[in-house]
Amino acid sequence: MKQRLYLVACSLFLLCSPNGYGQADASGEADRKWWKEAIVYQIYPRSFKDSDGDGIGDLKGIISKLDYIKSLGVNVVWLNPIYSSPNDDNGYDVSDYRNIMKDFGTMQDFDSLLAGMHRKGIKLVMDLVVNHSSDEHEWFKQSRASRDNPYRNYYHWWNAENGKPPYRYSLFDVNHDAWKYDSLTNAYYLHYFSRKQPDLNWENARLRQEVYDIMKFWANKGIDGFRLDAFQFVAKDTTFPAFPPGFEKKFTLWYAMQGNLHGYLQEMYKEVFSKYDVMSVAEGAGNSFTDAHNLVDTNRHELNMAYAFEGVDIAKPEGYDLLHFKEVFSRWDSAFADQGWLSIFLANHDQARLVSRFGNDSAPFRERSSKMLATFILTMRGTPYYYNGDELGMTNAGFKSIEEYRDVQTLNQYQHEKATAGDLQKYLQRAGFESRDNGRTPFQWNNSPNAGFTKGTPWIKVNANYSSINAAAEEKDANSCLNYFRSLVRLRTSNPCLVYGKYILLDKDNPSVYAYVRELHGQKMLVILNFSATNAHTATGLNLAKAKLLLSNYISTASTITQDGGIELRPYEAAVYELK
Repeated sequence: MKQRLYLVACSLFLLCSPNGYGQADASGEADRKWWKEAIVYQIYPRSFKDSDGDGIGDLKGIISKLDYIKSLGVNVVWLNPIYSSPNDDNGYDVSDYRNIMKDFGTMQDFDSLLAGMHRKGIKLVMDLVVNHSSDEHEWFKQSRASRDNPYRNYYHWWNAENGKPPYRYSLFDVNHDAWKYDSLTNAYYLHYFSRKQPDLNWENARLRQEVYDIMKFWANKGIDGFRLDAFQFVAKDTTFPAFPPGFEKKFTLWYAMQGNLHGYLQEMYKEVFSKYDVMSVAEGAGNSFTDAHNLVDTNRHELNMAYAFEGVDIAKPEGYDLLHFKEVFSRWDSAFADQGWLSIFLANHDQARLVSRFGNDSAPFRERSSKMLATFILTMRGTPYYYNGDELGMTNAGFKSIEEYRDVQTLNQYQHEKATAGDLQKYLQRAGFESRDNGRTPFQWNNSPNAGFTKGTPWIKVNANYSSINAAAEEKDANSCLNYFRSLVRLRTSNPCLVYGKYILLDKDNPSVYAYVRELHGQKMLVILNFSATNAHTATGLNLAKAKLLLSNYISTASTITQDGGIELRPYEAAVYELK
């Protein structure tokens, strides 16, 4: 779920939606499915488009931009939570799973949005947060009312007369203590995230049935899938044994994939997924490839698509090593070459901006490196996920003070650093690189006040560079990041080789260039990416004399092909060739 959450873990995407692609087709792609060919566009509704001037993005705002979304060529939208919520964690603390947050509109607005997307051939995947609820959910209000309340076991409680419970690490609490004392019943409740996000007790069959009924409510409305947030954490050892000192440094090893998680997933598949044509996306878990295959192999009737988080954690304020980057993505591709399916992403609502983390957001290189990273995401095997605003090359926010942040994780960690005499300036520098709020600033539509996002005061500050980086300006520029993204989408959707083709890494030890071939039924496509701000050379070992350049982020001249079958690349150059 959250930033830096998975050092070695992966997250799992579930689905079950044949939609006419259940069998191998005439061209030979085995087990072809629509979700493998999808390009998913993630929308953060609070920051996308405000229709009523209250400074908060809403459903009518998204409806007003459906033509823009359609123009991108994407065919699936993943929408972050829009349910009723007190907004301690921007909607990931749900108080009513069957209603729409007032900030976002009404259920009628949602029905209009869903119908509008479907008319344009766009599927809708909704976020579902079921590791925890809000402490303002009626379930929790009842649960804390008394020890014998029927809802008591919907959550995890530890009676205080038994002493303080064994330490559990909280990601968002100021003190990082996951047990919160509640005097009403003289007991502690568990919260892996904020203290306003009590964890649900999945051992309770009644609770599980409540969740399945909620899922059926939305599936019956016609949505096309679910993303199950932080689902890798739902199963817990409810005897709560003591963990060894320092476990929080690798807490996913202790939190992820515990207890009867497989049983819950198989039950969910039986109760929901097997009955609806939905794509269910679970922010899953797994500390090994064995874990991953146990979750996604078809005969287990659990999940179908694997999504590895190891790659997204590579970027650091001090930089990252491309050799490590290549090794991680190549290793994951190899593990899923014969069974299972990967998703490809480098940014989402829990990460800072793509170009600021993995590229170069300085003026001379922002556009070029943004296009280069998009080329990587849209030419790898797996289903690509692209976060709203990254198609424009939007950058980190440039916040200077803690008062400019809104994210509960950033704010509480700042208070923790302050309380423990940490280096606050150093923390702010790190937050400037990696805080989730960097990816949550308003979408930059044009150069009017507040980037055309709202006529009111935005809930979070608009990036100061909106006057030069915005959709309206990029629409007019044939060579913009936006139009390059559209070209990439067309290239992928018209070439099954980029979806199903074998991945072959080239020039493995090159510290600056990532080069690979995608191959399917005799068609070969060469992708060459310079991840550096200087010229670089790659020796492909291929005969490029008759290679056809399909797409490049440089428009002046083609790359220089050298006598050794290599290519001389300019800074952050990206090129896709068809090999003859």
